[in-house]
Amino acid sequence: MILASVENSPQMSVVNKQHLRGRVQKGIFMKRLLLAFTLTFTISLSTHAADLEKFAQRYFKVMTATQAPNATKADLERYFELLVDDIGHSHLPWQTDDSRLPSGKDDMRKGMLFYLGAHSEYKAELLDVFIFNNSAIAIRYKSSAKGIHPENNQAIDYTQTMMEVLEMEDGKVAVQTLLAVFIKYP
Repeated sequence: MILASVENSPQMSVVNKQHLRGRVQKGIFMKRLLLAFTLTFTISLSTHAADLEKFAQRYFKVMTATQAPNATKADLERYFELLVDDIGHSHLPWQTDDSRLPSGKDDMRKGMLFYLGAHSEYKAELLDVFIFNNSAIAIRYKSSAKGIHPENNQAIDYTQTMMEVLEMEDGKVAVQTLLAVFIKYP
């Protein structure tokens, strides 16, 4: 509208009118380009967040399978496929050092094999999934277990609410932090 009124001005030369029209068209083009970039970036972020949401659901399913009474070494290996080789791991408040070590996955494998099949009962319910800046996931879940501790042969019987924070790298868990939010013993 403004362009049309300026172009119809008798004081505007043909060259000035063409220059003005080009600048307006360039401005429109730049706005469209910016809009396209913004939409693409937003869609990319939301797609990545959706991918992390799917990962969180898969992680929870695979992780809880390792705690089942009938869990196998194959269940553990499916879990380890979700982790980088040098994973850092902490289980607060008991284990606080989450340093990434070349032996990270092997260390976890050794620990989890020790406890494999210790539960005679296990159930878990996913309560929440949180996505952080497309680089981390937090899952909150409630679980209960019964069984015999393999080291001291004492009965295991608890219900707990856990929070796991998973720092992601190239589609795998690079650092895992477990936090027992609430533990109830009978």
